[in-house]
Amino acid sequence: MTEKHIVLEDIEPVVLYGVGNSHLQMLKALYPKLRIVARDNVLRIMGDEEQMAAFEECIETIRQHILRFNSIKEEDILDIVHGRGTRNVPEGVVCYSMSGRAIKARTENQQRLIDAYHDNDMVFAVGPAGTGKTYLSIALAVKALKEKSAKKIILSRPAVEAGEKLGFLPGDMKDKIDPYLQPLYDALEDMLPQAKLQDMMEKHVIQIAPLAFMRGRTLSDAVVILDEAQNTTPAQIRMFLTRMGWNTKMIITGDMTQIDLPHSQKSGLIEALHILHDVEGIGVVNLTQKDIVRHKLVTKIVNAYEEYDNERINKN
Repeated sequence: MTEKHIVLEDIEPVVLYGVGNSHLQMLKALYPKLRIVARDNVLRIMGDEEQMAAFEECIETIRQHILRFNSIKEEDILDIVHGRGTRNVPEGVVCYSMSGRAIKARTENQQRLIDAYHDNDMVFAVGPAGTGKTYLSIALAVKALKEKSAKKIILSRPAVEAGEKLGFLPGDMKDKIDPYLQPLYDALEDMLPQAKLQDMMEKHVIQIAPLAFMRGRTLSDAVVILDEAQNTTPAQIRMFLTRMGWNTKMIITGDMTQIDLPHSQKSGLIEALHILHDVEGIGVVNLTQKDIVRHKLVTKIVNAYEEYDNERINKN
């Protein structure tokens, strides 16, 4: 009797096995000449060689499907087993969340961001909170990594104090910095299996670091995202932009209404947009309140604050 082991290295085993092992039970019924035993991320198969070869091919197609969609349905498994292939990613979908939700542009300006990314090596995405700047940018980076058009993702933020002092936060420097980087972790966790994400971070395929850690580096074969760029100084953003290496795409996001720098300090993002707006190969996308995709109250809050700011400017 032939025996083989299949190790599921880059997908969540529970997605393949199904809720209550429902998918696994169906596969066992579809391959009656095999004994299939699953333990953690290892499938142990024993039995008929011909059916084993067909099963291995089936599992590989299922793996590719899960990598693409982060989920699989029983009807998808049946299509694969019976040689009907697997469904294609619908046009306009960037990638899929861990819940299987399609991540795509939900507004016209979000689509402009996607188009600008494909047409340029560097993109500035500027707009208020909730417009999907960071989330969509990370989705584009994850897609590039999955399609192997990039070898790594590098995410960075300036660690600027927004009303809180770093020194008073508990722990070592990593513990103090991590709260600033948490939104980046959150987005990645929504798009990649936890075990795979952890492995990628340990192997430095995905790197998340404060802006200061970028000095002296050349960033090649990567998608590089600078988030919250409105809180960079002119010197910091200049340093960051000149880290760009070969086969690299950069996305710089920012919100001009949330500058946490001292009043005497000019925002590097404002200066960079002024200097670089006509440079070929650099795209600039301005998102507005109409692009806010969070709770409907977020749009009302942003509008209320904008009216308040305009009234204050007019009074002065």
